[in-house]
Amino acid sequence: MLKPQRAVLLRTGPKPKIESEPHPADHHVGRQIATVRVQSDVSQAQLARSIGISFQQLQKYENARNRVSASMLYEIANSLGVPVGRFFAGLPGNDQTSVEARPLPVDERLDFIASAEGRRLIEGLMILPPRVRGRVSALIAALGEELASSDANSKTVGEAGPAERKIA
Repeated sequence: MLKPQRAVLLRTGPKPKIESEPHPADHHVGRQIATVRVQSDVSQAQLARSIGISFQQLQKYENARNRVSASMLYEIANSLGVPVGRFFAGLPGNDQTSVEARPLPVDERLDFIASAEGRRLIEGLMILPPRVRGRVSALIAALGEELASSDANSKTVGEAGPAERKIA
C-alpha cells in the first residue's frame, strides 16, 4: 500500500537578499548588553565565561555583527541580574520617550561610564542614600535643562547670550 504524497512547496523566485548591515534593533540590543555589563563592572571575558561562550562571540553580540538569540539574551540577562526587557529599553516604539529630554547617543554614554571620571561619579553616587541620590540626579537634570534653554535663548536673533551680556 502506497502512502499519499505530501505537497512540497518550492520557492520559484530568488532567495531573499540577506542584508549586509545589522538591523537597528540588533545594534540597540548589543549596545544595551555592553551598557549593562559596564554598569555592572563585569568584563567581556567574565560575562562570556558565565554564559558559556567566547569573549569574541560576546564582542560580536555587542557590536551587532551576530544576532543574539532569545535563549542567549535570557542567559545574559540572568548572568547580569537584569530583566530581559532591559535590553530593549529605549528602543523606538518599545516605550514612551520624551521628545524634550533626548538622551545622549549610547556610544557617548558608554565611553563616559567606562572612563575613570564616570566610574568615580557612579561610585560616589552609589554610596549616597537613595533619597540623596535622587536629589543629586534631579539637580544634574535641572542643570542640563537650564544649560539647554540658555543655549536656545542665546541663539535667538537679536538677543545676547549669557557670555555676551554685560553688567552695567
